[in-house]
Amino acid sequence: MTMETAAMPSGEPGPPPITLMALFLKFLRFGVLAFGGPVAQIAMLRQALVEEERWIGKARFNRLLAVLQVLPGPEAHELCVHLGMIARGRIGGLLAGLGFMLPGLALTLLAGWLYVGFVVGDAHLAGALLGVQVVVLAVIGRAVVRIGQHIVENWLLGVIALASLAATLVDVPFWIPLVTGGLAYALSHRPAATALILVVALALAAAIHLFAVPTVGPRAATGASVTSLALFSAGLKGGMLTFGGAYTAIPYVRADTVGRGWIGDATFLDGIALAGVLPAPLVIFATFVGYVVGGLAGALAITAGMFLPAFAFSLILFERLEAIVENPALHRVLEGIAAAVVGIIAGTFLHLGYATWVRVPAPAAGTALFAVALAAAWRITGAWVTPAILAAGAVAGWALFS
Repeated sequence: MTMETAAMPSGEPGPPPITLMALFLKFLRFGVLAFGGPVAQIAMLRQALVEEERWIGKARFNRLLAVLQVLPGPEAHELCVHLGMIARGRIGGLLAGLGFMLPGLALTLLAGWLYVGFVVGDAHLAGALLGVQVVVLAVIGRAVVRIGQHIVENWLLGVIALASLAATLVDVPFWIPLVTGGLAYALSHRPAATALILVVALALAAAIHLFAVPTVGPRAATGASVTSLALFSAGLKGGMLTFGGAYTAIPYVRADTVGRGWIGDATFLDGIALAGVLPAPLVIFATFVGYVVGGLAGALAITAGMFLPAFAFSLILFERLEAIVENPALHRVLEGIAAAVVGIIAGTFLHLGYATWVRVPAPAAGTALFAVALAAAWRITGAWVTPAILAAGAVAGWALFS
């Protein structure tokens, strides 16, 4: 039987012959074991397929990972697609990606069904859920700092991140700081061009602020109709703009769901908490949001949008990605965009923090719970930390807020 495989560089190790079904089942198993977020997931793949089975060499694996880290999409999932391509070509990449995401997808759909049918409106669980929402903010806050430490490497990127934060807090559409940050950093050696970019961005932001309806924040429009196409678009936006890790999808999905009045910030945070304990890429929180907003069809639509870029970049463009990423001009654009994303996430964290704060019946207790969770997230590492923090938050919330 002929097995299509991706071309291997001369002298590189390669995967053993494997059937498509065996390939799918291998990555399905990885999906079942994918606890602990992207770092733990990538470590699992490295141990199994690089250290033990030698599908590719260590140096090539590191180069591949470097390319994925500057592209949008969940890195661990994209890595599975690439490794599946190495074994059996594009159909192998598709099956590997599907296998890795299906366990988390199935569990999230089940959790969404249970949440809608049995959790929402249960007064006995309200305090526990509020506690979880408080500690999720601590996890997100720590993630913002971690992402920023890797991305904001000089004062100019810091200025871009702070300007993006300020723009987010005053409801400037996300694409303005993204485009401005990328172009300003790429053209920073040309002061006149940079000044012109900033003037145009400020003019656009002022015009939109004066004449358009905000899409996120306390003045967000409500009552917009929910459609599968709109949910697919929300997921696609998140999937296309996840520079720097899965947490960067949060502001875009929130803008298109919370910002349209389809879901509240409390339920949105419940979805992020759920994604933190399931064996899945963190962006699976979008599936939960889609289920709560639009049922099974909505969940599948937003999931398709979220994961489509991860499949597309890998399956269609991988042969060209390394050459593209090596372009210095594009690299600076991506660095500027990534810095702007840090500011957008930080602004979204503050929006979510305010929305949670006004619902906490005991502010002093809520502040103490947040501080303890933040200290734990900051100082303790391990795949078990986030689930433990969430479980502790639920217990503390039930005791403090019920």
